[in-house]
Amino acid sequence: MELSPTKKALLALRQMQSKLNALENAKHEPIAVVGMGCRFPGANNPEEFWQLLQDEKDAITSVPDDRWNGQDGDLGTNTPEKICTTYGGFVPHLKEFDPSFFRIAPKEALSIDPQQRLLLEVSWEALENAAIAADRLQGSQTGVFIGIAAVDYWHQLLSRKSADIDAYLTTGNTHSLASGRISHFFNFTGSSISLDTACSSSLVAVHLAIKSLRDRECNLALAGGVNLLISPKVSINFTQAKMLSSDSRCKTFDESANGFVRSEGCGIVVLKRLSDAIADGDRIRAILLGSATNQDGRTSSITTPSSLSQQAVIKQALVNSKVEANQVSYLETHGTGTSLGDAIELEALSQVFKDNQELILGAVKTNVGHLEAAAGIVSLIKTVLALENQLIPANLHLKQPNKKIEWQKLPFKLPNQAIAWKQTAQPRIAGISSFGFSGTNAHLIVQEANSLGDNQEETEKQKKDLYLFTLSARSNKALRQLASSYVEYIQSHPDLLIEDICYTVNLGRSHFNHRLGMSVTSIIDLQSKLAQYLAQETTSELWQGKLNLNQDAKLALIFQLENQELKELIESIIDSLVAVELGDIYWEIGDRQTINNQQKNVIFSSIKHQLNNWQILIQGLAQLYILGIKINWQVLGDRSGGKKITLPTYPFQRSIYWLK
Repeated sequence: MELSPTKKALLALRQMQSKLNALENAKHEPIAVVGMGCRFPGANNPEEFWQLLQDEKDAITSVPDDRWNGQDGDLGTNTPEKICTTYGGFVPHLKEFDPSFFRIAPKEALSIDPQQRLLLEVSWEALENAAIAADRLQGSQTGVFIGIAAVDYWHQLLSRKSADIDAYLTTGNTHSLASGRISHFFNFTGSSISLDTACSSSLVAVHLAIKSLRDRECNLALAGGVNLLISPKVSINFTQAKMLSSDSRCKTFDESANGFVRSEGCGIVVLKRLSDAIADGDRIRAILLGSATNQDGRTSSITTPSSLSQQAVIKQALVNSKVEANQVSYLETHGTGTSLGDAIELEALSQVFKDNQELILGAVKTNVGHLEAAAGIVSLIKTVLALENQLIPANLHLKQPNKKIEWQKLPFKLPNQAIAWKQTAQPRIAGISSFGFSGTNAHLIVQEANSLGDNQEETEKQKKDLYLFTLSARSNKALRQLASSYVEYIQSHPDLLIEDICYTVNLGRSHFNHRLGMSVTSIIDLQSKLAQYLAQETTSELWQGKLNLNQDAKLALIFQLENQELKELIESIIDSLVAVELGDIYWEIGDRQTINNQQKNVIFSSIKHQLNNWQILIQGLAQLYILGIKINWQVLGDRSGGKKITLPTYPFQRSIYWLK
């Protein structure tokens, strides 16, 4: 029966409304943080960073000997060409790099800004932290969004003689290559954007990544920032501008606040749409609900912040996140420790959150200093860790809150010691502010992932009696270092489960030519076999080697089959697990004597009557792995059980690459 014109119009309106609702939902789709990597003062990874925060450490140190000449040191703020402090936040091994890992010629590596080199390493580590194998992302619509501002190394190279300028100067130092080089190395095809909004750069980068994911421009995103202190020139400039603290500490919101201390580092987060992260079984570390950016416009000077603009950007971020101000229980402030900036920021916060019963304020700059273009990503990583651990770290150097602020009239709490993040009926929600002296402001709303429960699919899996554990590296030296790091990590994390370790190393790592494979029954068994490998002791059920692409390798797997149904089951497992590239898989059903043991280039799995079919399969797969035959790790993981966890990352083989 044909519909009347009125009913057709009504149906069309309903369809249009459905499409509009879908577009609106996509506009607000939550974004999952599934991995993080960092190098901050005093911390080489997120786990070390959290320990630093828990220990209430101040990571500010004197300028390392391998930086600028000490003559540029503390001779007073009014002395031309001098810095008012000889302290800062620094990361080690600035001059070192592993160019071969990233397929870069040594000569080119010399001309590449160490900021680009550090971004490559931390991006790799962030993906491994997410248990996402980089080689599985080749050609994918993955986006890269990087905040970067410093040009110290470029200026250093430009000061050399014209005859010393090589072909790599521009590509090695222009900021567009900070993101572009990451996309090039990993073969990502999504948006790749480098940006400079001064101190808000890295949080603006996260904002753009969120928008790109929601607009379906990319399906995965790496976002973050970097800042390195190579030359004293900017510090001299900041001294003359009276921005720096003469006693080298960020004393945020304290009566004695007198400026900030410069710092360096790099941070990267791996982001996915929440629905995709749940479907992929990712470990969701936090949820980004929404963000916003704006500009101060005209103020009394180009670097003077605007309280009204800060209020506006926070309110817009709340709207974009569908969150009310009174739902936010913690706010990681921009908090540089300047008397003017702190007062303006508190004024803005007091207007937005005036109806909150309590709002706890944090300032990570009191721990690690001001990372400038990377400041926002430090704040985000700290907040994610605080949400995961349900603990708010202490603010350091807070002895006497600023007397110009009427604290008793405000709902703010400034903890000078760690406090528990209280549980309420609603999920824990935090705000993060980052304001650039360019006038560009950013705010981000983050929610705990604990409210999701376990995002892993709940299935009844019988615990296996044997698991496959693999490690690989680009060199034998790196492989041994990696194995050693696993021994140390397992010893310091007694609550690890063997199925989670094996699931993560197999599924969440790229696999290189130097390989180690073993069948293990437990954590203790794994520790024992790793120790045997490091001691170069021979042992059964442990295989190692370097891929030989010219080897015509074959493997015979022998099962004791009792019926046709079991035979079909095992055949289906093998067919789905192994894609043969280097040879053939031979099946022998029945008595072992039917196998020709003299056949050339045939490797037999361990044939023991006491082994069951699963054990024979795992030992066979370990040998297949050493031969370089591709294994569908997802299928194996689904059958073995386990989930993605944090494990040691790749040990880069660094040497010094530095042009004076």
